Amino acid sequence: MKRQLMAAATVCALAFSAGCATTETSDPAPVETAIATPSVLPDYPITAEGATRFIADAEAKYAEVSEYVARIQWARATNITFDTMWLEAKANAEATELQVQFANQAARFNDVEVDPVVRRKLNLLRLGLVLPAPNRPGAAEELAQLTTRLDSTYSTGKFEYQGRQITLDEASLILADSRDPAETKALYEGWRTISPVMKADYARMVEIANEGARELGFSDTGALWRSGYDMPADDFAAETDRLWEQVRPFYENLHCYVRARLNAKYGDAVQPDHGPIRADLLGNMWSQQWGNIYDVVAPTTGGASSYDLTELLKAAGYDATKMVKTGEGFYTSLGLEALPQTFWERSQIVRPRDREVVCHASAWDLDNADDIRIKMCTNVNGDDFYTVHHELGHNYYQRAYKNQPMLFRNGANDGFHEAIGDFVGLSALTPTYLNQIGLLEATPGAEEDIPFLLKMALDKIAFLPFGLMVDRWRWDVFSGATPPDQYNAAWSADMLKYQGLVPPGPRPADAFDPGAKYHVPGNTPYTRYFLAHIYQFQFHRAACKQAGWTGPLHRCSIYGNTEVGQRFNAMLEMGQSRPWPEAMQAFTGETTNDASAVADYFAPLNAWLTQQNRGHQCGWSEA
Repeated sequence: MKRQLMAAATVCALAFSAGCATTETSDPAPVETAIATPSVLPDYPITAEGATRFIADAEAKYAEVSEYVARIQWARATNITFDTMWLEAKANAEATELQVQFANQAARFNDVEVDPVVRRKLNLLRLGLVLPAPNRPGAAEELAQLTTRLDSTYSTGKFEYQGRQITLDEASLILADSRDPAETKALYEGWRTISPVMKADYARMVEIANEGARELGFSDTGALWRSGYDMPADDFAAETDRLWEQVRPFYENLHCYVRARLNAKYGDAVQPDHGPIRADLLGNMWSQQWGNIYDVVAPTTGGASSYDLTELLKAAGYDATKMVKTGEGFYTSLGLEALPQTFWERSQIVRPRDREVVCHASAWDLDNADDIRIKMCTNVNGDDFYTVHHELGHNYYQRAYKNQPMLFRNGANDGFHEAIGDFVGLSALTPTYLNQIGLLEATPGAEEDIPFLLKMALDKIAFLPFGLMVDRWRWDVFSGATPPDQYNAAWSADMLKYQGLVPPGPRPADAFDPGAKYHVPGNTPYTRYFLAHIYQFQFHRAACKQAGWTGPLHRCSIYGNTEVGQRFNAMLEMGQSRPWPEAMQAFTGETTNDASAVADYFAPLNAWLTQQNRGHQCGWSEA
């Protein structure tokens, strides 16, 4: 799939936090301005009537500020200059200050009996802050300085390699291609030299954010994060454990197969045929997706596909606009409305020649109504073909819930927004769909199923334990179970426990490896990505069943099925107005998370892996 597949995709928690939902392939630029904003709403009586008035006023202000900030963010992203960066920093800071005020005011009504809709909106306002500052002089300023410094340290990180300073992007490209264990070790360890200086700032940031979380009624910041899923925080933790147990046996099967192939290539001295895998050998700086080493682990016979999607697109005369038109055609084939004319007039579909822009793909909703756009530097290749279908999923979700009240214009939970585009992407990658739209004359036979599924699993399945462990580490940090002097030891222990991986060598005493993953210093909750990797298969299975598909799940395409489209849109239109199980039920008929759909999709591969693993000692010790 991608050379640098998505580290994950960032979804805006609330509308003016950002005007976009974006698939990250590079790191966001740091914001260095923090501007105090005077109170914009009056005090309200601590009554049910006061809560209702507060919500009405907050939603009105929210709508006003949301569009203002989104348009400034778009201007900066599509024309990077000193002035647009200055404007965005100022607007972001003012919006953050407003969000702090809203959260604190909402918390004042914690013990007031109010209408259920009002209560849901109050809770969403409290949960909208990722890192809440306590309400005391200087706290917000100190927190802003810490987070800016952490973000800046990461974003400007470089390390010396072969006599020159290289960036993460450069290192990642070399790592993806390298099959030299000495080189991969040097790159893996080199990137992690940028993060030890973050440790003290990170520990202080945790202290301040926890103080703010307690003022909002949560035991710590981790509990605040876990409370955004329409269930008690502890129940959500248990639910993610349950989901992991559903997919863990398959991951261990994949791990066992990949380890054996790495052993065959590198020998016992580099990668033993038992125990954990050396993390730097997997083609990704965080070992979160393994698709870059397909050449190492491909089946010994029949590992090649009979077609190359990039070549099909080029042979058919596709350009960037036709790629996007084709993506739109998938959604309109389901009965959804065509994109508005303004989408085509205002989107950035290709890289402009006359200015600097942010090229990583993103989907935008600028006015919380119909001004939806994508921002891409689209290339005619298989990766961007998938990305187009994914990003338009965000746009169709954004437009579907536009008639909801302002605070409900979001995904059912933070995993839903990413899962929508990935769900459509599962159809878009099938040879069935490529045949339906005339790119492929005939669909390959069953002999190509294993290579197709193995490539998918190296990214989709390999990601699951990483998607879980990042926040497991942070939850323990926020709760105090992991003190600062144990930060790195706990990270390595979680790598071993969940991923079955170990670093290529002993880590230095001052190591802070969590800081080498953007979402930690950048303070982006990560469990959403684990959920999205479950939901997309659950959506796909339900849609294929509705479509009457009886073949293998991985060959199903829902293209052209308007009945599926009606149910799909019914879920999208709900936004965040109801608890996510109700949104799930509207489309799938199910009210719970169910990772068995992952197993159903990959069933032929799992059977094949089991056969390949005969005679091998699978699993690893967590000691």
